[in-house]
Amino acid sequence: MAVIQRSLVSDQVFKHLASDILSGRYEPDEKLPPQRVLAAEYGVNMTSVREAVKRLEQMRLLEVRQGDAMRVRDWRAEANLDVITHLIMCSGGVDRSTLDDVFEARRLLLTEVARLAARNRTGKQSELIADTAHKLCEDLDAESAQRLDWDFYTEIVEAAGNVVFTLIVNSIKQIYFEFRPVFEPLVGDLENLKPRYLEVAEAISAGDGDAAAEATSRLALEQQQLLEKALEAK
Repeated sequence: MAVIQRSLVSDQVFKHLASDILSGRYEPDEKLPPQRVLAAEYGVNMTSVREAVKRLEQMRLLEVRQGDAMRVRDWRAEANLDVITHLIMCSGGVDRSTLDDVFEARRLLLTEVARLAARNRTGKQSELIADTAHKLCEDLDAESAQRLDWDFYTEIVEAAGNVVFTLIVNSIKQIYFEFRPVFEPLVGDLENLKPRYLEVAEAISAGDGDAAAEATSRLALEQQQLLEKALEAK
């Protein structure tokens, strides 16, 4: 087991243990080595290990009982969206299987969100979505395009008026911006994506749920294909 670097020690211990749990190195209900053993293996102090373990408890990856060993929880049955970031970036690289799952879920969610937005949007929300779509048609650098792309979808979610969808998108935001360079290909062919943004905005403004859903599905799928192509080229 590699010795941990000294910068952000507890954070690194947390990432290593989370990766070990999510990758299956430690099975559900398996006992984790005692904290003093982990500290020795990683070459860190007990405080760093305790802080990492506390975060793992909060994510429902570990169960710590007084007088008992630390036990791994079944994250598939008990964890929430907080684990997605660690699943995608498992072992320091992009896990393609998890990423594919995320983008399949993204496309399905956004498709239905757009349908709801066409039905529930206010006039002001329609104008805001259309304005952002037109901004995406301007000459933009990659970072600005990504931020506007995020704003575009967020505005559609807000227009849908479903708080559960809003909370799901909020959970994904951390992943999107923490690993912004990984997702840059989503707007890598902006010239061909521009008409898609406008189609979505126009369908929502017209109150046509089916058209909004179809246009959003096409846009999300094309973005997914751009990302897949970029990852395959690496």
